[in-house]
Amino acid sequence: QVQLVESGGGLVQAGGSLRLSCAASGGTFSSYVMGWFRQVQGKEREFVGAISWSGSSTCYSDSVRGRFTISRANAKNTVYLQMNNLPPEGTAVYYCAAARLNGWYCNDAPVRYDYWGQGTQVTASS
Repeated sequence: QVQLVESGGGLVQAGGSLRLSCAASGGTFSSYVMGWFRQVQGKEREFVGAISWSGSSTCYSDSVRGRFTISRANAKNTVYLQMNNLPPEGTAVYYCAAARLNGWYCNDAPVRYDYWGQGTQVTASS
């Protein structure tokens, strides 16, 4: 059983930057593909991006590509989401998730993730 805890959320001015962290425990972190999602109340959970086991591969949704960067530090059991030029529509609860996959692909479906964090609120004020 893997436990995931996000941190780093908060209030930022639109156009600003924020870095989220997700600390994992209870499993072999490097054996999981990690993903980030976000959700606005009343809407479906939206894929943000994912990173492979070693960090050598990443993928992003069209809405964040070029502004957001995912990285991971397996020695620290932590995955990060660097968000730059955050627009007001980036306001959401951000979740990290872990998936056991046999091969790398851009895993953008929430149903294909096995473990989830509790989420952290990000608010970009205009």
